[in-house]
Amino acid sequence: MNDKFVEKMKDRLEEMKADILRQLVAEDEEFRSMAGSSDTKDLVDVASTDIDKKLLSALGAQELKKLRLIESALARIDNGKYGICLKSGLEIPEERLEAIPYALYRVEYQNELERRNR
Repeated sequence: MNDKFVEKMKDRLEEMKADILRQLVAEDEEFRSMAGSSDTKDLVDVASTDIDKKLLSALGAQELKKLRLIESALARIDNGKYGICLKSGLEIPEERLEAIPYALYRVEYQNELERRNR
């Protein structure tokens, strides 16, 4: 795989990682402020706040999963395995990596995995 392309993807992955970390910190601050202010609310407001907390938690879990995929891609760059399909061992096309820089598989195998998981 082209070294210039890999370096470009590394920069992009690092920026994606920084964005996620900033978002998780902001969500955590919002979560803490909601929890701290709930003692003065009536029962309905407390229930609403609880739902908001659960939503923030779910969003955080999705972002954490994406963060792990990004960190895995950065590790593959460091060990020279970036852009190689974990199933077939073939190169993942650059177009796919442009769309999903942390992709683990070629489109064909990813589609097969998604069909199996339905």
